[in-house]
Amino acid sequence: MFQGTGSDVGKSVLCAGVIRAMKNRGHRVLPFKPQNMSNNAAVTAEGGEIGRAQALQARAAGVAPSVHMNPVLLKPQGDRTAQIIVHGHIHDQSNARGYLGKKATLWPFVAESFERLKREADFIIVEGAGSPAEVNLRANDIANMGFATRANVPVILVGDIERGGVIASLVGTHVLLEPEEKALIAGYVINKFRGDVSLFDEGLRIITQRTGWKSLGVLPYLPMVSRLPAEDALALDKTAQRDGTIVIAVPRLQHIANFDDFDPLRQHPEVKLVFVQPGQPLPADATLVILPGTKATIADLKFFRAQGWDIDLTAHMRRGGRVLGICGGYQMLGRSIADPHGIEGEAEAIGALGLLDVETVLTREKTLVETHGFERFTGEEVRGYEMHIGVTSGTDATRPMLRLAGRHDGAVSDDGRVAGCYLHGLFASDAFRQAYLSLLAGRAVGVENYEAGVEQALDDLAEAIETHLDLDTIIAAAR
Repeated sequence: MFQGTGSDVGKSVLCAGVIRAMKNRGHRVLPFKPQNMSNNAAVTAEGGEIGRAQALQARAAGVAPSVHMNPVLLKPQGDRTAQIIVHGHIHDQSNARGYLGKKATLWPFVAESFERLKREADFIIVEGAGSPAEVNLRANDIANMGFATRANVPVILVGDIERGGVIASLVGTHVLLEPEEKALIAGYVINKFRGDVSLFDEGLRIITQRTGWKSLGVLPYLPMVSRLPAEDALALDKTAQRDGTIVIAVPRLQHIANFDDFDPLRQHPEVKLVFVQPGQPLPADATLVILPGTKATIADLKFFRAQGWDIDLTAHMRRGGRVLGICGGYQMLGRSIADPHGIEGEAEAIGALGLLDVETVLTREKTLVETHGFERFTGEEVRGYEMHIGVTSGTDATRPMLRLAGRHDGAVSDDGRVAGCYLHGLFASDAFRQAYLSLLAGRAVGVENYEAGVEQALDDLAEAIETHLDLDTIIAAAR
C-alpha cells in the first residue's frame, strides 16, 4: 500500500507506474483504492463508476476497470455534501460530519472487494487517500492505516519534495503514527526531485535516523507524467498552456467533473487550452468555449453567472465563436434546468443560458454506460462513456450532435455554432479530434495519436521506477 504524507504527492501516478513495471516483469497485478474522493470518474464494464486514477491504474495493469478496484467513491456536490458511491452506484449522500459516522458501515464493502481482487491477482497495489497523519480523522478509517492494519498490508510512505518540507512531513508522520502502524511501514519514497539527487543524501540519512524506515529510492520529477490523465482538479491550476493557434477556453467551474475530457486537446501542439480561473474573463481570442461536466449543474450555472462568464459568452457568440457543452455543460446551454426531486440540493428550476433550444429535467436514475458511435457533422467515429442524471429534450435535440449505438445524443443549434452532448471522452478519438480541430482552424491540422501517447508514458514511467526505486524490495515486502 502506498500512502502519502499529504494529498497530491503523486501516489496515483506512482502506483500506476509500479503496476506497469510489475506487469512488464510478468506479474498479474491489480489496483485498489478503498476510498477515493474525486469528481473525475470512469465507467466500468459492469456499468458502475470508480475514480479515474484507478481506471488509469487498471490500464497500466492491462485489465478492464472494475468497481471493486475503488469500492467507495465520494463525489462532492453543490451544497457541502457528497454522494457516496459504493460498488459503482449511488449508496447515500452525506455532509462531511455525517460521513464520519457512516465510515464504519462501509468497511464490509471494502473488505468484500479486496478479497475478490486477491483471488484474481499475484499482487495488489493499494493506494491510500490524503495522509495517515490526519489523526483527527482516524476513527473508523478505511482509507489509510485503518485499512492497512485490518488487512495486514505493508505500507510505503511517499513524500513530495517539490512542495518543500519533505523531511518534516515524513518525520512528523512517524511521530503521529501508532506503534502498530509504524510497524507496517516497509520504507519510504521521495517523489518529484529536481536536480542532483546526491545533494539529498544527508536528507535521506536524517529521515532514516529519525524514523528507522528504509529509503526505497528518490524518484526525479518526470515530464512524462503530464501525458497521463490527472485525477485531482488541483492539477488544473498548474496546467501549462501550449502556444497553439487554436485557442480553446474552458471555464473552471466550482464542481468541474471528468476534466480529463480535455487531456487530448491539452497535449495537441496546435491547441492553446486555457482553463479560465474564477474572476478571470473568457479570452476574447478563443475560437471555441467548452462548458465542461459538473457534479452540480445548477450550482455551477449560478457560479458561471457570478463570474460574469455569461456576458463573456454572449460577446464570444457575437464575434462568431463556437460553443460546445459536455454533460452538465450541455445542460447549462439549454433554456432551463429543473431539479424537481432535489437531486443536487433543494428542489428548484432555473433558467439556463439559452444558447440551445432544449430543456433538462434531472432524474433519480443515473446513466452509466460505455458507448461508441459517430459525430454527425464530421462523420468521424467517437467513443467514450456517459455518466449523468437528467433527460434533455427540445427542438435543437432533433438535430443531434452524435449517433451512439443506434440512438441520438445531444443537440446542435440552427446555425451550427453551438452544440452539446452527454458523451465524455470524445476528444480521445484521433480522427474526430483532427476533423473537429480542422473545422475550428479552417485548415487541416496534424494527426496526434493520443492513446499511443498514454501507453508510452506508462512505459516510460515504469522504466523510471525500475531505474530509481528499489522495486525488488518493494515486491519482496508484499504478503
